[in-house]
Amino acid sequence: MLAPPPEVLGRILKSLDDDKAEDIVTIDLEGRSSLCDVIVIANGRSSRHVASIADHLARRLKEAGYGTRPVDGLAQGDWVLVDAGDVIVHVFRPEVRAYYDLEGMWSVDEPARAHAAR
Repeated sequence: MLAPPPEVLGRILKSLDDDKAEDIVTIDLEGRSSLCDVIVIANGRSSRHVASIADHLARRLKEAGYGTRPVDGLAQGDWVLVDAGDVIVHVFRPEVRAYYDLEGMWSVDEPARAHAAR
């Protein structure tokens, strides 16, 4: 899988920043996952803020020519996922983010990489 074009990731990060998303983290998964190359995780202050961040992101990607992007969890606003192809964006309420701890799960070294580092 090729790395996502930098402009896609740049647009995503700019959209999150423009909408005042908090604690934005980017995790490189190239070669570690067949789902995507990059995961972006961010917080919103409330369910409404989380839903708004994700909705604006999907709309901005569509307007930029990336087509309609699948969005899951928008109605609840606790954890919203925006599938931008090679980049998957997770927007959480802080408590939900802490509970699922995606950073902890994906930050663990792949066994082959960990073994090679020894």
